[in-house]
Amino acid sequence: MATRGQFHHELEEINNDIIRLADAAEEALENAINALFNKDTEQAKAIIEQDHNIDRLEIEINDKTILLIAKQQPVATDLRRLIIALRIVTDLERMADNAKNIANATIYLGEYNEVILPEGLKKMHEIAKDMLHTALKAFREEDITLASSLSAMDDKVDRLYKLIISELLGETATNPDKIQYVMQVSFCARYLERYADHITNIGESILFLVKGENYNLN
Repeated sequence: MATRGQFHHELEEINNDIIRLADAAEEALENAINALFNKDTEQAKAIIEQDHNIDRLEIEINDKTILLIAKQQPVATDLRRLIIALRIVTDLERMADNAKNIANATIYLGEYNEVILPEGLKKMHEIAKDMLHTALKAFREEDITLASSLSAMDDKVDRLYKLIISELLGETATNPDKIQYVMQVSFCARYLERYADHITNIGESILFLVKGENYNLN
């Protein structure tokens, strides 16, 4: 019983670390969008620097998880919980990478004094934030209904992404001299779209945890 209790204690620590990592990925994107719209290159540089802390936390969680698997040799649902932890941590780290990429684009766009950004980027960010909160609630409660709802939310992000790209292509047609600007803003939209995709991956992981089957929410 003591060993079983220790396992669940260490598993709870890992889950708490995952929430910390998710909070860091959310903050990174929040700051990246603010930096982008405020043309704040100093904040963008800080986001890039802080990404090292997120990378270290990912490694720390992975090490804890692998060590727990080696020590306890769990089976069935317990093993799935640890495998899912590794999968979710990878998605969260890549989400933070997408925020860092937006920061890099912000630094590049700092050269353009008259940059007008599509408002759709903010809408994409708001939906992605709601998606992350939904995914974390589903993770904590192992709620497959919430996890499944991420698919429809991701569809909204995809539609906004396509609309933004269409608008930017029109901008290129009428202002070919803005090609570099259009490319960087397109990249930002793509990074937001990928951020949301990783959240749907988390939803798929939760479904696998609870039901033991693979699902595709993208």
